[in-house]
Amino acid sequence: MKDALIHELEAIRDFYLRAIRPLTEEDSGFKPSEGSYSVAAQVMHTALTVEWFQEGTFGAGFDMDFEGHDRAAKACQSLEEAKARFNAAMDGAVAILRDKSESDLMEPYPEGAIMQGPKLGAIYGIVDHTAHHRGALSVYIRLLGKEPQMPYMN
Repeated sequence: MKDALIHELEAIRDFYLRAIRPLTEEDSGFKPSEGSYSVAAQVMHTALTVEWFQEGTFGAGFDMDFEGHDRAAKACQSLEEAKARFNAAMDGAVAILRDKSESDLMEPYPEGAIMQGPKLGAIYGIVDHTAHHRGALSVYIRLLGKEPQMPYMN
C-alpha cells in the first residue's frame, strides 16, 4: 500500500510540473482577474496545501487560518520560488509516507478533525487538490496565449 501511495504522489507531482511547463518566470504575476491568484500564488498555494495536509495529518494538526494561508500564497511573486516550495513539499510528503507504517496510515483522524477516516486520506486530498490547481493553471496558460502540455506524457 505504501509503495502505491508513494507512486501516486510522485505521479501527481510529475503531472503537475509537466502541465505547467509552458509557464515562465515572466508569467509569475499574471492573473486572469483582480482578486484571483497570480501564477506564482497559484503554485505556492498548491505547495502550502501539500504542507497543510502533512502537518494536519502527522504534525500539530490542521491550521484552520485559511485567510492567513491565502495571504501567504498571494505574497509569492516568483514562479521559480513557488515550484521549489512545491517540490520540497512533495519530497516531504513522500518522506513521511516512507517513515510511516501501514497501521499509522490506517489510523483514524481524531474526532472533530476536518478530515475523517484513515489518515491515508491525506494522500488523496493532496492528489485531488493538486489536480484541481493543475487544471486552473492550464486555463491560465491558454489565457497567456500558450499551449498547455499533456501532463501524462513527457
